[in-house]
Amino acid sequence: MRLLVLSDTHGDAHIIAQVKRMHKVDVQFHCGDSELPFDHEVLQSFERVRGNCDRDDRFLEEVVVDCGDKRVLMVHGHLHNVKSSLMSLSYRAQELGAHIVLFGHSHLYGAELIDNILFVNPGSLTAPRGGNPKTYAGIEIESATDYKVHFINEHSDIISSHLFSMKKDVSQS
Repeated sequence: MRLLVLSDTHGDAHIIAQVKRMHKVDVQFHCGDSELPFDHEVLQSFERVRGNCDRDDRFLEEVVVDCGDKRVLMVHGHLHNVKSSLMSLSYRAQELGAHIVLFGHSHLYGAELIDNILFVNPGSLTAPRGGNPKTYAGIEIESATDYKVHFINEHSDIISSHLFSMKKDVSQS
């Protein structure tokens, strides 16, 4: 299964449409701060959440999506203080039985495995921070235990790829 993950596009519907055209995926996610109306045409195919810059009350604060046998939790991150720590978000993921957590807010791309849960921040396609390039993420669920995460720039070039393997002896429901 292939997932496309964007965040923090801050009003740029064109870049969202451009990225959508470049990828054939099973599920598309936008982790908030699109700064577009909830029903904007470019967002219709996306699972989406509200970021701290989104004003449309129709966005939910969190979304849980089952992608095959993997449960995905998506939030923006501002309500979980992700700029300081992933601990609060990790607890929420454990409460919900999530296998994958998607979030944004910091505009810093990264991925890590914490307590057998994959955490992915796709970065920002409009306002990256820390000297980083403009990015989004692609996630391939390779098997029951293996994930491949690609960070991709606005020209569709993969700038880094990472393989994560869950421990087989840990089960989540």
